Amino acid sequence: MQRHIFGVDIGGSGIKGAPVDLYQGDLAEARHKVLTPHPATPEAVAEGVKEVVDHFGWSGPVGVTFPGVVTGGITRTAANVDAGWVDRDAEGLLADRLGLPVTVLNDADAAGTAEMAFGAGRGHSGTVILLTFGTGIGSAVFTDGRLVPSTELGHLELSGHEAEKRASTKAKEDEDLSWSHWARRVRKYLAHVEMLFSPGLFIIGGGVSRKADKFLPLIDGIRAEIVPAQLQNNAGIVGAAMAAFEQRGSEGPTVGPAGSRPGAGPGPGAGGDAGPVPGAGASSAADGSTDGGAASDSSPS
Repeated sequence: MQRHIFGVDIGGSGIKGAPVDLYQGDLAEARHKVLTPHPATPEAVAEGVKEVVDHFGWSGPVGVTFPGVVTGGITRTAANVDAGWVDRDAEGLLADRLGLPVTVLNDADAAGTAEMAFGAGRGHSGTVILLTFGTGIGSAVFTDGRLVPSTELGHLELSGHEAEKRASTKAKEDEDLSWSHWARRVRKYLAHVEMLFSPGLFIIGGGVSRKADKFLPLIDGIRAEIVPAQLQNNAGIVGAAMAAFEQRGSEGPTVGPAGSRPGAGPGPGAGGDAGPVPGAGASSAADGSTDGGAASDSSPS
């Protein structure tokens, strides 16, 4: 059974990818990253994805995340990339450009699937919501380990605006907000999402998750437990590889609460060799990356 599959995470600021060890739920090599082109047209982004994949000389299946709704390999929305992506056959475009089998899914759904299998959501039943804060706000909603795809919770209205226009990492940077000021916006957003879904756990993902100590302690009044993503900004890459593994027809358990995933491998760095875990990936919202630049990169950003 193939142990490594390639994952690529397309974000509003960067395109990053690496081979993924599906037994460990972690990157098998330091990821490579290039800037997302502007405008982020389908053809220009496809060229960026090819540059990332070619950096490793990869010749097998590739999973690719996209910051918008994806159904059946077709990208349906394009909030933070070029409008040319709307109703585009992204899987066909990328497969033709790479000359390889490609699976495309939403970036937050991919990150959530990885966190549920290998990270902060592992073993949690009930309702779990992962939110990625970056160029926008992505969301992945799970109920008893099953993904509810395409939730797009970053586009909920908050104070008369789209939530991601007020509470994303980009909003913090664009408005030069202090951590305390931004945390108040995030708290208001989490309170609204909690009112709608009553989750037991919020997982905070995206590049900002590595700085969770700067803002999570400032958020109060939320009943649900709030934790940073354990895979941090690599979760999308891992989830993309999991989706590609699943689409290639391999057998395996779905993500579920403790005791319901008999083939589940250990989390990152945990050791062991129990076998890869396919995900329940599909589609949802925005990018968790706030970094860019062309480089091989083993940092958690």
